[in-house]
Amino acid sequence: MTSEPLHTGSAAGEAPAPAPFRVIVIGAGTGGMALAHGLRRAGFDVVVYERDRTRSAGLHGYRVGIGPDGSAALKQVLPPELHETFKATCARPPRHFVMLTERLRTSVDLPLRPAVDEESGERSVSRMTLRQVLFTGMEDVIRFGRTFTHYEQRPDGRVTAYFAEGGEDTGDLLVAADGVGSRVRKQYLPHARVEDAGIISIAAKLPLTPESRALLPEAVADGIGLVLAPRGYSCILHTMEFPWDGDGRPKNGVGGNDADLVRQWPGLLFDNTRDYVNWGFWASTDKFPPDVLKRDGRQLIELVREMTADWHPNLRELFRLADPSTCFPINIRTSVPVPQWPTGNITLIGDAIHTMTPGQGVGANTALRDAALLTRRLTAFRDGRSSLHDAVRGYETRMIDYGFEAVLASKAQTGGDQLIHRPYLGRLALAALRTQLRIASRIPSVKRRMADAMHTRRGGDRDED
Repeated sequence: MTSEPLHTGSAAGEAPAPAPFRVIVIGAGTGGMALAHGLRRAGFDVVVYERDRTRSAGLHGYRVGIGPDGSAALKQVLPPELHETFKATCARPPRHFVMLTERLRTSVDLPLRPAVDEESGERSVSRMTLRQVLFTGMEDVIRFGRTFTHYEQRPDGRVTAYFAEGGEDTGDLLVAADGVGSRVRKQYLPHARVEDAGIISIAAKLPLTPESRALLPEAVADGIGLVLAPRGYSCILHTMEFPWDGDGRPKNGVGGNDADLVRQWPGLLFDNTRDYVNWGFWASTDKFPPDVLKRDGRQLIELVREMTADWHPNLRELFRLADPSTCFPINIRTSVPVPQWPTGNITLIGDAIHTMTPGQGVGANTALRDAALLTRRLTAFRDGRSSLHDAVRGYETRMIDYGFEAVLASKAQTGGDQLIHRPYLGRLALAALRTQLRIASRIPSVKRRMADAMHTRRGGDRDED
């Protein structure tokens, strides 16, 4: 595919109008689409190439937690009416973060700060729903079924992208938003490696019904639960309740503008999300059989139940009730930080440059932060307040700082080399952690500091970049 004409000419005797600055984004994930929205609003000519063939394909995972960083970014890049749709289509926000034992004993229950404005608090959104929100109104920008192969630098300073299906497109800036396996990164920064984190996760979901809700502790049914168990086994539990019912109609109690937005939002036609419980179980790679990544959903569910034979019956029943078609394994990977590279007309956002483990739950938020920051820097270039080089350089300098910081912090919290995964020392480490959590739960000031630290980690007290 060749690029579309950038202008239609000019009247006789007049110089042709300059072509608008063209940005080619490779990858229509969270970061890529957020960037496309921001640049389009800023008046740039932007096109997104996505290898998936349809707008409902290619999803991995179920819940995205949008913290203050992500909320601030979405408010910046989305058109106001679409930002309202985003808020209206979020699930009920979690009110608790609960750490539990495998016997469902509460170690500590941290109340999550309620939102006091559009950019604070914690939002829960279905990954499918967020994808559909970001696709809304961008049909003329996205090119589905286009697999990027490589790029070439042109003598005039522009860059041409090539695709496996044939064709090419030339722009002024190429942005890699093509995830952990980024082909752009492999060509542009071949020394920037991604490595196994030593962790495998198995995720699945099941419908939220009176039966499944009764299996959850009350605070987990109203929030997020994290099970910390011997052998380094862990499990996250999310309860997702949406403003529409099983038939896609606004629920009772959802009224006014939100109900109208849900009824009229075209993305709901593509979104099969209904209320559900999402669980994710993980452990160090050596705890799993060698063929775990090749097993089907039913086999994976049985494997989780075998590995958790001494866990509380309610948890094991939640595993059993999972829909096998939703169950999949993930080999968790993480980026290896690299020094800043010479700036050019190619840059990267999200997992394409700073893939991180789910240890801190900030991967999507960091990608959104990238998109908002790059939009602001390129807008300064558009307005003549910066050269293109300085705009991209300024973005990369700041992104490398917070992005790789998040990579290292996430790996330290969820990595296969943690003490908790070792045979004997792991039990001692878990016992010490549980003791600390029980003490914290009894001291209001300590408990409050833990909740504040979680809020800050997700961008709650951060100044704008």
